[in-house]
Amino acid sequence: MSTEQEHIEKLKKGSYKDFTSLYNLYASRLYAFALTLSHSETASKDIVQETFIKVWINREQIDPDKSFRSYLFTIARNQIISEFRSQVNQPKFVSELESLCSLSKLDPEEGLILEEFNQALEEAKKKLSPRQREFFELNKEQGIPVSEIASMISVSEQSVRNQLSHAMSRLREELQKHSYLLSIFFL
Repeated sequence: MSTEQEHIEKLKKGSYKDFTSLYNLYASRLYAFALTLSHSETASKDIVQETFIKVWINREQIDPDKSFRSYLFTIARNQIISEFRSQVNQPKFVSELESLCSLSKLDPEEGLILEEFNQALEEAKKKLSPRQREFFELNKEQGIPVSEIASMISVSEQSVRNQLSHAMSRLREELQKHSYLLSIFFL
């Protein structure tokens, strides 16, 4: 049995010492992973903290025969998703998501997941009305404020907001069909 497995076995029994050992072993790698995806030191620290809180709370369910590293990084990824959810209606969301997850910074598996996500997003955007898609791309991808879009297109700001709201609802609905991608990156 490896040292990590021994720590996990003792953690399952409530050993704070072994919890601390696992924390010391993985915290810096988890932080680097979170920082790569979130580009926020504060958010990354919070993600590491929340990840290990969940490990402690769910310690009895940890399977020592499975990859503890994968378990940790899955929890962290889910924390990052929660962060993305809170930002989904912020301007420049899609462009920040793309820069956040640039393929050069991801391992091959994550790169493939991002490619699948981008394909699913493009397919979902095809189901938007032309106006919804235009407003979504201008606001969420290019970061153009609602007031500026309204001026450019000669419509009211409320009309732009309504179309964006409908677009976001439709995208959420369409991407629900890709729940495995949704659970990794979006909404």
